[in-house]
Amino acid sequence: MLPSFKNEALLTTALSHRSSLNESSSGTTSSESYERLEFLGDAVLELATTEFLFEEHPTEPEGVLTSYRSALVKTTTLANVSRELKLGEKMYMSKGEEATGGRENDGLLADVCESVIGAIYLDQGFDAVKKFLHKYLFPKFAEIKEKKLYKDSKSLLQEIVQAKGLLTPDYEVISEEGPDHNKVFTVQVLVDKKVMGEGTGKTKQLAQQEAAFQALEDFDKS
Repeated sequence: MLPSFKNEALLTTALSHRSSLNESSSGTTSSESYERLEFLGDAVLELATTEFLFEEHPTEPEGVLTSYRSALVKTTTLANVSRELKLGEKMYMSKGEEATGGRENDGLLADVCESVIGAIYLDQGFDAVKKFLHKYLFPKFAEIKEKKLYKDSKSLLQEIVQAKGLLTPDYEVISEEGPDHNKVFTVQVLVDKKVMGEGTGKTKQLAQQEAAFQALEDFDKS
């Protein structure tokens, strides 16, 4: 459950996809999209997560802490937080964006998670952000550490595939959207010509890591 906002307009903006601004039926009352709040939220999230890991793991070296942080703030993890909070259902977007799966898109869900964090920071301050993250994000670290999901997902998938005697994973870009300064790539990973995972990211490399991460979850269930 989201905290109560003193300035409800901040939350409205945090939930407004750019497509909603050109469609009156979207329901938004904001004159801007969530993108600026996402930019702020990304920085606040990185600082809060860094502080959490620094305090929780006083003997770990910088490189390990960086790997921990990357796994905790990756697209898949943030998207799952948004699903838990039903942010996809609350988002304002055009009918066209909704029809193409916008409310379930991992990339958009991760973005709106960051924009909400930015809105909480502006509305209530850093302590409120930390309280929010301690409730919804940081508890997910136990599973990340137990399953070693903080390791490079592509390398880990490669090890598992080789151990099973399967073909080397193949990564394919299936879509590329957005302007040059804000691209979103969607990549599928195939193992033995079977799609095992799909990921989105602002670079092809990040999208590949997300796809590999999803494939690892599938291997873990099998």
